[in-house]
Parts: sequence; structure tokens; C-alpha cells
Amino acid sequence: MKSTARVVVIGGGVVGCSVLYHLTKLGWTDVMLLERSELTSGSTWHAAGGFHTLNGDTNMAALQGYTIKLYKELEEITGLSCGLHHVGGVTLADTQERFDMLLAERAKHRFMGLETEVIGPEEIAKIAPITNLEGIIGALYDPLDGHLDPSGTTHAYARAARMGGASIETHCMVRATTQRTDGTWDVVTDKGTVHCEHVVNAAGLWAREVAAMAGVYLPLHPMEHQYIVTDAVPEIYERDSEHPHLMDPGGESYLRQEGRGLCIGFYEQNARAWAVDGTSWDFGHELLPDNLDKIEDSIAFAYRRFPVLERAGVKSVIHGPFTFAPDGNPLIGPVPGLRGYWSAAAVMAGFSQGGGVGLMLAQWMVEGECERDVTAMDVARYGDWITPGYTRPKVVENYQRRFSVSYPNEELPAARPFRTTPMFDIFDGMGAVLGHQYGLEVVNYFARDGEARYETPSFRRSNAHDAAAREVAAVREGVGINETHNFGKYLVTGPGARAWLDRIMAGRIPKPGRMSLSPMLSPKGRLMGDFTISCLGAESYQLTASYGAQAFHMRWFTQHGADGVHIENVSDRLTGFQIAGPKAREVLQDCTRSDVSDMAFMDVRKMTLGMVDCLVQRVSFTGDLGFELYCEPMAQRALWQVLWAAGQPHGMRPFGMRAMMSLRLDKFFGAWLREYGPDYTPGETGMDKFIAWKKEADFIGRDAAEAERAEGPARRLVAFEVEARDADVHGYEPIWLDGEVQGFCTSGGYSHHAGKSIALGLIPAARADEPELQAEIEILGKMCPARRLNAPLFDADGQRMRGGA
Repeated sequence: MKSTARVVVIGGGVVGCSVLYHLTKLGWTDVMLLERSELTSGSTWHAAGGFHTLNGDTNMAALQGYTIKLYKELEEITGLSCGLHHVGGVTLADTQERFDMLLAERAKHRFMGLETEVIGPEEIAKIAPITNLEGIIGALYDPLDGHLDPSGTTHAYARAARMGGASIETHCMVRATTQRTDGTWDVVTDKGTVHCEHVVNAAGLWAREVAAMAGVYLPLHPMEHQYIVTDAVPEIYERDSEHPHLMDPGGESYLRQEGRGLCIGFYEQNARAWAVDGTSWDFGHELLPDNLDKIEDSIAFAYRRFPVLERAGVKSVIHGPFTFAPDGNPLIGPVPGLRGYWSAAAVMAGFSQGGGVGLMLAQWMVEGECERDVTAMDVARYGDWITPGYTRPKVVENYQRRFSVSYPNEELPAARPFRTTPMFDIFDGMGAVLGHQYGLEVVNYFARDGEARYETPSFRRSNAHDAAAREVAAVREGVGINETHNFGKYLVTGPGARAWLDRIMAGRIPKPGRMSLSPMLSPKGRLMGDFTISCLGAESYQLTASYGAQAFHMRWFTQHGADGVHIENVSDRLTGFQIAGPKAREVLQDCTRSDVSDMAFMDVRKMTLGMVDCLVQRVSFTGDLGFELYCEPMAQRALWQVLWAAGQPHGMRPFGMRAMMSLRLDKFFGAWLREYGPDYTPGETGMDKFIAWKKEADFIGRDAAEAERAEGPARRLVAFEVEARDADVHGYEPIWLDGEVQGFCTSGGYSHHAGKSIALGLIPAARADEPELQAEIEILGKMCPARRLNAPLFDADGQRMRGGA
């Protein structure tokens, strides 16, 4: 066995072999894979082997499409068969909500180039005649769906990797992973030690245990999963062609042809977590004991939906474990805080996602960044706050909801509340309806007495609509207050702080007492963050960005660190409130002896409000006159008391995120992972106006940004007013220009201030300046007329937000 390698991949399932292959494909040949048993010894060997493109995240869906199309390439490269069966797939909808979801997914697929189709009961009967259509409204048909041979596919990846120069060592047990002082790794095995630059944890069922060797907790958990293979079924083997896949969300099941019979698997409500205290190293090519009792209700439902099953005998029962992350997506990428340590774990849909996972991880390692936004599967989407006690109930919940409708406004209850601020009980007493972000409870809106304390999940306008309208009016007409806890906050100090910020940020670095807005770019000119930078002193700065991107941003800061700079994540050490609206300045003045009359837009000052020392910034995401007030958590309730008392004569009301998202649409303000994210560039999104083109610093991404500036972006972000009745844009709806799809929505919603449905979206740059541009936006299968908006709906000249000092 080799004693050195550039990369060591731990785990010989489909994911590990895909990572190994893609590394060789991108030119890294000094790579090796270590497997404690034989290839496919974990979840891979007993997988049902189905693949599909349907996924609520468009980038995940695109990567699943890449994975499926890769299999024929693997067969051509290696001469091995993947056992491909491209039979197509039908996802059934037996409620209007499920049908709405399929309509929304089909709309997304239009601009992704996926040839899915919404079909009715008559078409379903022709394509999938074993289906009892009672209660079925329609379905989504995907010609790419199918199944394959799990073992053959994994070995095809492995052979392709070997052909590219990789080595694979089976029956090689990893005992330890130890990092040297220079950041490289010793991977200790029962066959010797391998010294390497990078370690990839693709250990599947054992990923938790392998991560623990490096002092890492990966938030994943194995679940028991069961599927049944039937004896021969005449309605199947007498067909002229193979029966397509069937996904029945109402019955929490998937079904496909298996030889002359059928294979049907379930995501039952009576779900069971497996190996709660760790996966045994001795587990391998075993199955779990049959447990048909826990899927009894699911089987009964399946008999009604697919009556042929009731007449078919059971040939075999496959009951085995596989792993989930809390949200069901993989955990991929560089583990924050550990140089050279990569995760490729929790890929529960390995034969739908394994190829895309391997490609993205290989690009990340070889090229420094991925070709598309992989936030949905980035291991950094969870911070160091997450625990096994949180992970397990969320994983169980996700398993139970594997085939449930996923609503854009849904807030799932498991493992909540977990992380709260000192305001939790006060807001609860005021009728708060809560959501969560990055494990933290966040107010979505406030219900009045007699109103439900629960937002109905929907693709259409929910019961939060009226409450959000009340809160928007309170801000625009008087003054509103909400928390600033769900901002990510970073303290950058030291003699090298300013120079470091000039390199890491593309925008202008402000002078003491001032703020600036700045994009942070990747080397390829993609958006890695949109920040406010507050200069607290010559060597002290506060950065503010998205709360949910903390681990993502801290990883980036650490990777690009410098001497003389200290960076702290103070997101949970600073909290407070923002006040916004025409009366905001009066409220602030009533709380302090400091004079705030001359506080200009983007000023930063320290002042005492009541008894509380605060950092006060004149800025607001509402687009109104507003201030952000930061204090330590222990003083937050005292700050609330003084602000609330001062605010009552001015009509102060609390507001939540539903109102915030409506308020920002009035000014066409973009939001992180909606308008701004690694899929987009400054020129496309309008963030280029915050780039300090004249500064001397060679900031990260400057060459790419300069090239885009010279050539102009191919697409640009614009705002539309949409003729929508009861459903607004959420994101990724296609934009039709002249009868064809030429763009897509990044986000949207209802402007309660203007009384209009608004969409933000990317369209070809050549069309973006047409002042009378007319379009159509497809919302839930309906073509909604839309017209380009040329000026913000509120405070178009900026006098309210910027004026007064």
C-alpha cells in the first residue's frame, strides 16, 4: 500500500468512488480510496437503486440530472454495465396541495432544461395502468427517472477512477486521522499510515465515527428503511415494455418493476432511527430483521393505490440502514475549522446525487470553488451549535416527510424551540408566530387575539397575509420594532484589519464612525456574501451579513486569514433591535441624552439608551428611516423596555420576517440566497455599484469583476409587477418573454404598502433596459402578465431613508 497520497478518500460506497473518479477526471491522479471491507459494503449494496431529478432545490435537481446522464458515460469509459433502466417516472398528486407542488416544480424545470411534464389521469392510466386513479388529480412525468444496478454502478466509478490513476485499497481499516502541525494528515490504518494533504470522509454509515477521529461532529443519523420485492405479477411481465417508476406521496411509497415483479419501498410515519449510539465497525453486508409491522399502514395504503400488490406474493424483504442529515440533503465540502478535511456524507439518495456530489467536491478541491451554488448541501450550513440531540429528531422528521409536500412558508416543529433570545417569552406573550433560522427561533409575524398561532403551509397567500399587512402599515406610518439577532455579526480587529478587509471585500472600507455596503467575491467573481462594514475605530470593524451563513463565512475568512488580523464570530454575543419608520428618530431621541438629530444615513455611533450601552447604526433593510441597535444579550430586555415605552406614544408595533420581506420588496432590495449568492455575479445583481473600482487593493475576484464590467453581464436583475390573484412568486418561476422562457425569478411576494404582487428576476441584459417591458411569469401552472417596474414602490428618491441629517 502507498504511504503517501495527495488525497485519501475514506469509504468505498458509490459516493466515495464517485469522488475518486471525479478527482481523476479533473487531473488529480495521486489519489487513493480506503475501504474497510469490500466496495459497496455499507448502504450502497442494499439500495433500491432508483434515480430521479425531482428536488425542491434547483441546484440539487440539476446535479441529479448530471448524475443520471453520467451513467452512460461511465459505461462507455469502462466497458462495465451500470444496469440502466431509463423507464421514466410518475409522481402522483391526490390533493390540490400536492398538485400545486408539482406545478411549481414543473415551472422550475423549464429554465433548467429538464423535460418534465404535468399529466392528467387519462395519461397516467396509459403510462402506469396498475394505478388506482381514484382521487388522483394529476402527476408529474419525468422521462429521466429509472433504476440501475448499485453494485455495477459503484464498480464502474471505481474502474474509471483506476483508469485515471487512482488506487483503491480494500480490507483496509482506518484507525485514526491525525493532523500534523503543517496542516497535512496522517491516516492510520491496519495496513500502515498514509500521509496526505486532503482527507475526504465518505464513510456513509460510519461517517460519524470517522469524523470523531478528527474531532468533528457531522450532523447525520442512520434510519431504518424497508422495501419489498414481490413474486411475478402478470400485469407486469405481460407488458411489452418495462413499467415506469411510480412515486405516491400520499402513500409515502415508491414503486418500480423488478424483473417479473415489483419493488415497493416506504417512508413510514412509524420511523425508527438506527444505531443511535454509533454504528458498529462489524456491521457490513448484513440486513436488519424484517419488521413489516411498522409499515403495516403503508402496505394497506399501497394495496388500495396499486391493487395488483394484494395478489402478489412477497419474494423478499430488504431492511437496511442509510443516513440522513437533518434536512435530508448531503453534507458536502470543507469542514469549517479543519484545513484539508472534507465531508462527502449523508448522501441518502446516492444514485440520484452521487455523481453531482463527486463533481462538486472535486471542483471545490481542485479549482477552489464549484461551478454552481451548493449551499443546500454545504456542510457549513450547520454551525457548532448543532448536537446529536437536535439531529436525531430532525432526521426522523425528515424521513417521515420524504414524500410530503414541501411548502415555501412551512416551519417544521421537530427539535424546537432550541436556541432562543431573551425576548422569546415576551414575544410569545404578544402572539408571536415563530420560524427558525440556523437553529434560532425568529418571529415571522404576530397574531392578534383570536387568530391562529400557526401559519398554514401553502403555495398561495397564507393566513399570515393580513398580519403582515398590519405590521407593514405600522412601519410605514409610524414605527416598527424587531430583533437584530438573526444577523451574522463579526468583529475584525488588529493592525492589519483594514488592509485585510480591503483584500477580502470588493467594496469601500469606511472611515471611523461610518458604514459601507460591500460584496465579497470568489476568485471567479461570484458573490460569497453581501456585507455591511462598520468602522468602530482605526483597528476595529464590525461586519454584518446573513445569520444562516455564519459557518460558511467564517470558513472563508479563515481560509483567507492574514497576520495582524483577529476575526471573531460575535453573532450570538450581540443582539438588539431595529426600529424603522417615520417616527424612528423621535423614538431613539426619547431614549438617550445623546443628540441624534445630526446622525446621517450610514453613520455608526456608540450611545447609551436608557441604561444600556449600544452600538447604533443608521440603516434599515426595510428601506425606511431606521436604526439598528446592538447590545449584549444580558441587557436586551432592559433595552426593549426603554424602546417600547418610548415607542408607544408614536404607535410602535412589533413586526416579523413576513413583513420584513414585504418591506424590502418596496425598494427592490435583494436578499442572501435569493438575489445574492454563489450562482450570481455583482454585475448581474446590481451589486457592482458597491464595488470600489478605484481602490488600489487587489481584492479577491477583482480580475473577474473587471472582466464582467468591461464586457457587461449576460443577464440582469429587474423587478416586475405581476397580475397575480392569490399566489405570488416565491423563487425560480420561469419568466416568459415573447413566448419563450428567457429568465427566472429569484424571489418575490406581495407588497402590502403598494398593494401589488412583485417579482425580482434575472433576464437577458439586452432586454433589461426596455422601460415598457412586458412579460409573463408562470405561477402554479398559470401564465400571469407582468410588467417591468422602473422605480421603487416606496421612497423612490431615497429622502425618507437617507434624508434628515
